[in-house]
Amino acid sequence: MFKAIGRIFRTPDLRRKIAFTLGIVALFRLGSFIPAPFVDFANVQSCLASNQGTSGLYELVNLFSGGALLQLSIFALGIMPYITASIITQLLRVVIPHFETLYKEGQAGQARLTQYTRYLTLALGVLQSTTLITVARSGALFPQNSSPACTQLITNDAWYAILLIVITMTAGTGLIMWMGELITERGVGNGMSLLIFTSIAATFPASLWSIAVTQSFELFLLVIAIGLLIVAAVVFVEQSQRRIPVQYAKRMVGRRTYGGNNTYIPIKVNMAGVVPVIFASSLLYLPALVAQFNQPAAGQEPQAWVTWINNYLVQGDHPLYMALYFLLIVGFTYFYVAITFNPEEVADNMKKYGGFIPGIRAGRPTAEYLDYVLTRVTLPGSIYLGLIALIPLIAFVWIGANQNFPFGGASILIIVGVGLETVKQIDSQLQQRHYEGLLR
Repeated sequence: MFKAIGRIFRTPDLRRKIAFTLGIVALFRLGSFIPAPFVDFANVQSCLASNQGTSGLYELVNLFSGGALLQLSIFALGIMPYITASIITQLLRVVIPHFETLYKEGQAGQARLTQYTRYLTLALGVLQSTTLITVARSGALFPQNSSPACTQLITNDAWYAILLIVITMTAGTGLIMWMGELITERGVGNGMSLLIFTSIAATFPASLWSIAVTQSFELFLLVIAIGLLIVAAVVFVEQSQRRIPVQYAKRMVGRRTYGGNNTYIPIKVNMAGVVPVIFASSLLYLPALVAQFNQPAAGQEPQAWVTWINNYLVQGDHPLYMALYFLLIVGFTYFYVAITFNPEEVADNMKKYGGFIPGIRAGRPTAEYLDYVLTRVTLPGSIYLGLIALIPLIAFVWIGANQNFPFGGASILIIVGVGLETVKQIDSQLQQRHYEGLLR
């Protein structure tokens, strides 16, 4: 292992790529601590220090921004607008035929789709930054902290000041998007994924140490042990796949023979990745968001439906919230897999190039067989996603460490997934130059 790591730094091209990636990551983290214009940095830090827990409305965005959201920094929105825009663009392929046509056109069409994603990212940046500033001005950014400083986070309420903050945060989102694309082109790994990885990993040390400080050191060691077991389980499932054998018939083209080889179609247990968890979290946040903007004035009783939402759909430790969260993840997993993997398209491509599954006729029977296998493989994958997502909520019930328990939900799925893909890319580049990779 150490010899392989030494070969990485002795390879000039690979060394430059890794150094470039680390440099961009360092700039990204630096921007997470630079406050936006007209933000009272002292009040923000005071509220962060005395805050007893982040509202569920902001947990996901704050996670993907590496804590920059609650600091109201220039990178407060993080990579979340780009993630949302990418998911929307992918889903629109089903609704808008033009998007599906562009996707099938190859590199030129996908470049157009990428451009649409960028425009949508900036539009979402404007929307989300406006919402964030509105919440910060109302004092609801730290709902569990009643300190007067938490209602005075913005030093200037004039329209030009608000406009400047919106422009700054939106520009920060565009800069993050550009940084991610630079890493993809000149660095190692997928740039956007690595920036998300960095944001989440940056919160791990503080979260773990907070458990040791607020609970006990024995509980800290127990959480570390549980975390290692969860990481091992996630790695095992993420690498698991159902391989469907495919054979290609021999074809004579002139004097040459093509085909005749055997391969397989890999169907992963978790084909949907972390997207269903993001979908379910966002959908469950909507009722709480509506209830928050319908809070009664001082001295008035809240409406019955607002009280019901606050009691059942805001607190993550409630059994109804957990059940809905789990069922939404299972449903969104099937929905997203059905969109991203088209058995009929795969069957048509196999038939076009003379491929077939042994024992299955080409064409429609192949599509039905693929759909049959996909449906059954997705079931354990969706249950696995639901259980992983519930780990922080269960931790909150058992040890009261929801905010400080990093080994679960979207965080651990992204950390493990991005880590595996990046190591594989480094391994493949080492094999190209030394015929011996990083992995054994």
